[in-house]
Amino acid sequence: MEHLLLPLAALPFPDIDPVIVQVGPLAVHWYGLGYVVGILFAWWYGRRLLANSNLWRGGQAPLKPDDLDDFIIWAAAGIVLGGRIGYILFYDLARYIETPLAILAVWEGGMSFHGGFLGTTIAMILFARSRGASVWSLFDVVAAGVPVGLGLVRLANFINSELWGRATNVAWAFVFPNGGPEPRHPSQLYEAALEGLLLLIVLRILTHGFRKLKNPGFVAGAFVAGYGLSRIVVEFYREPDAQLGYLFGGWMTMGMVLSVPMVLVGIWAMSRARRAAA
Repeated sequence: MEHLLLPLAALPFPDIDPVIVQVGPLAVHWYGLGYVVGILFAWWYGRRLLANSNLWRGGQAPLKPDDLDDFIIWAAAGIVLGGRIGYILFYDLARYIETPLAILAVWEGGMSFHGGFLGTTIAMILFARSRGASVWSLFDVVAAGVPVGLGLVRLANFINSELWGRATNVAWAFVFPNGGPEPRHPSQLYEAALEGLLLLIVLRILTHGFRKLKNPGFVAGAFVAGYGLSRIVVEFYREPDAQLGYLFGGWMTMGMVLSVPMVLVGIWAMSRARRAAA
């Protein structure tokens, strides 16, 4: 079977510099740009949702669009701090204990979605309480626009030739510059399609087609469950982190372990929102 995995059968990896522009020691990376654009889109999109009274129960949004101007700082802190701390704790704790200064090298990558999710959730709870607003509705507003950032960051992962997939003989496989000679699944693109594009469409249908913003927590629950399911599916094609490898049974990965609770919590949140609306 090894002859089926010859690099000659793979697509050529695109020659895209991970650095967009560099001036002296300062460099702008696609990875960082993905986070910035994702945060700004979620802010802009959230303002539009809050400004559309037809989407909310009684025609009254739980927050003013201007409130998101203040929250964007909270969100950015939650994403960056939570994402970095989550990666350190979940994926590579031994390395950072050995070289603590590497914790600050965020530009080298090493962010955990699950950690960023927890960090942003804490930020949303604290912010909503400070404004006397519905926590569940803030969850919904933020969740509706998050898939764009997820998709962009996954595209940046592809450009960076990181988080690539398992060896395969599919026609659309790539030989990644730092992934060895085997053609591999472009699992970053799978994630961009599922966690980014598909999830954005599903949430848009829920907010504007089924008016689910009138049931606080339903859209957020759909996002959490949708992300968890998407991540679990892609983990079957994604190469596990080298320092962790496969976990239970020789097939389960850390990404799966962290995503299963998300699916359960998301289903619970949707069920709760439906019961509250009954």
